[in-house]
Amino acid sequence: MYRKAFGKIPSGLREARGLDDVDSETVHVPRDVDARAIRQKLGLTQGAFAARFGIPVATLRDWERRRRRPEGPGRVLLTVIEREPDAVSRALARR
Repeated sequence: MYRKAFGKIPSGLREARGLDDVDSETVHVPRDVDARAIRQKLGLTQGAFAARFGIPVATLRDWERRRRRPEGPGRVLLTVIEREPDAVSRALARR
């Protein structure tokens, strides 16, 4: 049993080493985003912004008042909204 388990270690190490070969397309999730600034830049009310991008108004309000910080996926969504709001709207549109 131990021999079988230890036999897998070298292949696992080789696989882990391959993770160092990440290309330049690696994503960067910002540590913090300013939800209010993004919304204001788009000229939307909290309600309109929340409806357009599928974010609960209460969540947006908490982010803007800094009572809560967006977690990873929220930060990613806000970053994409900031850079490409129309693309997000198109992607989320009902068909």
